[in-house]
Amino acid sequence: MVLMYIPGIKNALDMKVVNMLSIGELLKWILSTPVQFIIGRRFYVGSYNALRHGSPNMDVLIALGTNVAYFYSVYSVLRAATSRDFDSNDFFETSSMLISFILLGKYLEVLAKGKTSEAIAKLMDLAPETAMLMIYDEDGNIVSEREIGSRLIQHNDVIKVMPGAKIACDGFVIWGQSHVNESMITGEARPVAKRKGDNVIGGTVNENGVLHVRATHVGSESALSQIVRLVESAQMAKAPVQKYADRISKYFVPLVILLSLLTWLTWFLVGKYNGYPKSWIPSSMDSFQLALQFGISVMVIACPCALGLATPTAVMVGTGVGASQGVLIKGGQALESAHKVNCIVFDKTGTLTTGKPVVLSTRLLKNMALRDFYEYVAAAEANSEHPLAKAIVEYAKKFSEEENYAWPQAQNFISVTGHGVKAIIGNKELIVGNKSLMLNSGIEIPDQASELLMEAEEVAQTGILVAMNKEIVGVISISDPLKPGAQDVISILKSMNVRSIMVTGDNWGTAKAIAEEVGIATIVAQAKPAEKAEKVKELQMSGLTVAMVGDGINDSPALVSADVGMAIGAGTDIAIEAADIVLMKSNLEDVITAIDLSRKTFSRIRMNYVWALGYNIIGIPIAAGVLFPLTRFRLPPWAAGAAMAASSVSVVMWSLLLKNYRRPKKLDSLQMKGITVE
Repeated sequence: MVLMYIPGIKNALDMKVVNMLSIGELLKWILSTPVQFIIGRRFYVGSYNALRHGSPNMDVLIALGTNVAYFYSVYSVLRAATSRDFDSNDFFETSSMLISFILLGKYLEVLAKGKTSEAIAKLMDLAPETAMLMIYDEDGNIVSEREIGSRLIQHNDVIKVMPGAKIACDGFVIWGQSHVNESMITGEARPVAKRKGDNVIGGTVNENGVLHVRATHVGSESALSQIVRLVESAQMAKAPVQKYADRISKYFVPLVILLSLLTWLTWFLVGKYNGYPKSWIPSSMDSFQLALQFGISVMVIACPCALGLATPTAVMVGTGVGASQGVLIKGGQALESAHKVNCIVFDKTGTLTTGKPVVLSTRLLKNMALRDFYEYVAAAEANSEHPLAKAIVEYAKKFSEEENYAWPQAQNFISVTGHGVKAIIGNKELIVGNKSLMLNSGIEIPDQASELLMEAEEVAQTGILVAMNKEIVGVISISDPLKPGAQDVISILKSMNVRSIMVTGDNWGTAKAIAEEVGIATIVAQAKPAEKAEKVKELQMSGLTVAMVGDGINDSPALVSADVGMAIGAGTDIAIEAADIVLMKSNLEDVITAIDLSRKTFSRIRMNYVWALGYNIIGIPIAAGVLFPLTRFRLPPWAAGAAMAASSVSVVMWSLLLKNYRRPKKLDSLQMKGITVE
């Protein structure tokens, strides 16, 4: 096309080879054929697969448009070669430029989409390539150490982590102490102190001391691999709103083919019966070719590429941004449901509270030393896995000078789920638990003990009764402190028109005190796991879109029942598996981030649809030639292809703007107050 405008070369290209066939036309045919059938092969394959499944797509439109242009040109060239008076006019450049522009658009889309997966690339880069393996002899002494690939680490291997190095696997510290920067995994900027017995996460950075770490989760079991897998599956999953685009495309493609045929036929018939002046026809073509160009332009410009890209690109960026913010969103379904949430059900322990109970006070009702009292209680509770039991044992350690003090042996230990424990310590029968356990064991509760229990509940504390030989000897008050910023989070949710409800298995007194402190009006206390799920369903039946925020195994049924289940990252594996969204930093404020991000993402999707549909509504009439009678403006097929590619790229770029997402300013004000969550 360019050479035809250079005088010397133009004369050479205009030379006839056979009859009216020129060198330039033959050269264009030769050059355009590999573009049409080799470079453009993907459109033929895509068209065949789409038609075979009964769902015509953009490949069908492109294949039709380029083939019409190419084969009409072949007909024109062959006729010129066999005729002495036929002046051919080919569209070889139209089909070649169409394919080139569309593939350029595809290439730009791929580049842009690649940027949506940067979150995964960054996560993958966290894992170190090598690790220092410690080798032990039969007596447990270190013999040597050697460098191995981090993928070769086996369960129970011991890895040496030097200062400044990345930890190669999940595990626990068996020797040494240091501070570990876990910000890339948890989002918490402050280094976390680690010493013997503490868990570490693969991909985090050891800052100062040397650590020996025993591997517990390697390869695909590691926290980092699970996060990557979650983000990948989320980005591949379709959002329900995508079904609308798929449905539109299914009917849109046949409609476009019909419109393009109608456009061609209308212009052809109007031209044949002199419906417009001959001066309207460009000198290089006739009325048939003019009509054909209008028809091809309509077919190409109406490709629903932008419509098909509107949702998946935004979902990919949204889930990637969520991952970088410490909010793992498991796919488009979760993202779409989250933006509709108008009611959130919170568990109490470990969700609104830290989940790390501490002993606040001890009241003895009998004359005995506090040290002796806790020695008996800790001996019984040391066999229990309950958080309250652990809090008591941890507190009891303060009365022992030895670091690994061995508590007296407990005989006939019995754990009564949800109530407490029973055991025989030395010559005393010990019962430690709540009021119900004492009454069921036939132990009378004195008025003083009842008053102490009521006082504890009024200030959101849990009262634990201790009985020795069927007699109440003391009351332990335990508190699970509120998470920093819990009150502000509930307040911000209220301003976002999201209702907050608390559902807990704890007693009414403690539940009410916690609810009043954070500003929640509706409470369901002493709820069993099934009852939590029932409450969620009840709220859904009333027309609310419900999110459940929890951390324990007992929250799993409710997490599954809710429209959106949000699991605290520090919670149980079962809860995390059951949830749609995982709050990796265990921050309550990330509930707001999840909802706000989903709202912003779906706002972007709506704008993508408006642009994609609006582009077709404006572009199709222009391509069909509505402006031609008044302005002589027409959109050549290659220009229509470029415009279609540009619309697809613009939709992707619009989605990419989500990468600039910032959390609500109200959350920044929480950080300015100094609220941080460990």
